[in-house]
Amino acid sequence: MTETTDTVPRGAAVKRRSPAGSPRGRSRPAERGAPGGATPRSWRHSPLRRLTPWFFLAAPLALLITFTYIPVASMVSYSFTDWDGVSPDREVVGFDNYVQIFTRPELFRVFFVSGYYLAASVVQIAVALYFATVLSFDLRFRNFFKGILFFPYLINGVAIGFVFLYFFQDGGTLDSVLSWLGVTTDHPWLGDPTSANVSLAGVSVWRFTGLTFVLFLGAIQSIPGELYEAAQLDGAGKWQQFRHIIAPSIKPVLSLSIILAISGSLSVFEIPYIMTGGATGTSTFVIQTVKLAFQFNKTGLASAAAVVLLLIILLVTWIQRRLVPDDKVDLV
Repeated sequence: MTETTDTVPRGAAVKRRSPAGSPRGRSRPAERGAPGGATPRSWRHSPLRRLTPWFFLAAPLALLITFTYIPVASMVSYSFTDWDGVSPDREVVGFDNYVQIFTRPELFRVFFVSGYYLAASVVQIAVALYFATVLSFDLRFRNFFKGILFFPYLINGVAIGFVFLYFFQDGGTLDSVLSWLGVTTDHPWLGDPTSANVSLAGVSVWRFTGLTFVLFLGAIQSIPGELYEAAQLDGAGKWQQFRHIIAPSIKPVLSLSIILAISGSLSVFEIPYIMTGGATGTSTFVIQTVKLAFQFNKTGLASAAAVVLLLIILLVTWIQRRLVPDDKVDLV
């Protein structure tokens, strides 16, 4: 009997068929735990995964709605009534409270007082921008000067009010310094409406310049240093660098500063309340609102004033966004 051998060329792959019934020939079993051989759903497609972000947002949203939106809605509803803040009875008066705000001279006068702080905020922005530009370059003791400029913003507003109350009083620090310089004055700095508002606005500039300075400084320091080097190689001076490099890059921060300046000039409270209590024509919008609500028991009228302040700030923000949109600045 003759044996026959199958010769296979060297390097050729040989496919061997497993006999039927052997493990190699059987079909792959279904996934364990999946009925009917279906693939189990992963966590990515689970409905619980879609609800997980809302679980984390539940507490912040509840606090925001409870302490922000519900009080605002209540304030708007109070503004259409003559509620005194104590009595359970409320009579709806419609838009009478809003008409009083714009027609009664003693209530409308606070808008003129805000003009002092608005003019002071222009000075504040200019001073902060100047120091932020100067201290962004290589300068000796620049960190020391940064700390000096930002330090007033860290002090409590009530403490600042008491310090400058003694500063501007008759025979106080300001009069003493002026007498050392040979200047004699008997002018009551906080006794005249004009000088009192100018003095209070000056205190606000001293306090909040540090905040605006930090905003500008952060925007300026985010500019790539290669731009300054290229500008210096082209012979550009400091003014050219500010005009063509710094000014375009700080446009969004400048817009934010303008919004903060306008809203801040309307909502000044701490410094004039501590130093004058709103006397001698220094009452601001917020001081007047607080007095209407808690001193004269006119919660409905005070709520209308607060709604007007909110609408003015929203209107200013909308106008600013329309006139100066936040375009992306690309200097590279």
